[in-house]
Amino acid sequence: MSAAAHTAAAPGPAVSLSLGGYSACIGDAADLREDALGLRATAFRSGGPDEDRFDSICLHGIVRNARGETQLALRTRLFPDAAGLGDSYTAQFYDLAPLARHAGPYLELGRVCQGPGPSDLMALRLVWAALGALVDAAGVRMLIGCSSFAGTDPAQHHAALATLRAHHLGPASLCPLRRDATAIDLPEGAPSRASLPHLLRSYLNMGGWVGDHAVPDPQLGTVHVFTGLCVADIPPRRARHLRALARAAQTPGTRPLDLAPDAP
Repeated sequence: MSAAAHTAAAPGPAVSLSLGGYSACIGDAADLREDALGLRATAFRSGGPDEDRFDSICLHGIVRNARGETQLALRTRLFPDAAGLGDSYTAQFYDLAPLARHAGPYLELGRVCQGPGPSDLMALRLVWAALGALVDAAGVRMLIGCSSFAGTDPAQHHAALATLRAHHLGPASLCPLRRDATAIDLPEGAPSRASLPHLLRSYLNMGGWVGDHAVPDPQLGTVHVFTGLCVADIPPRRARHLRALARAAQTPGTRPLDLAPDAP
């Protein structure tokens, strides 16, 4: 990898939100990275280390609950234009050349994981608010990444993948082309939205879409699909909700808001 490719991503602004005892931070601080890596190790590697060459050039994000426990982690990387996308994590599995038809900047979102137990909806809301603040600050016009299902056998996820094929395929002009030899077409069949992971449902509810094929990833023990979200396609009500939540979380002393009806 050339030095130019390694530095293709632009540095991003830090985001810090706090609401109802929860806090969400995205940035390049060492403690953020270490906390994120710790949760990722539990979520993806059964306690073993989960780290790759991209971690040193990404921003890392975490959400802590009122007890100070890390509930959610992620990493992001900003690309000012399509020229650097070939060096992204996602480009290892998908040919992203069609994305050059959509104007940047781009934000790659990955390694999203939650702590053990039921999904923490407040943590999910706050992390999307933090991402929204980052998107606004950097002028991002498209989010990209890989959305994963646990287990490398696509047959285990037939209903979910069929749901994506039936209802959530992206524009043919933007969908990535195949790069991985193990990629499979999303199957036809009876869809079941209930089988979609909560994080992926959140993405889709905001206007996100998926590519037309899935890729098994034996290193992480998952099957994943390309996920894209054009910022202009986010429903206005949801965009207003996320901005309102971010503003509330940036104002000291604000009481928690009942935002369940508009949650991502």
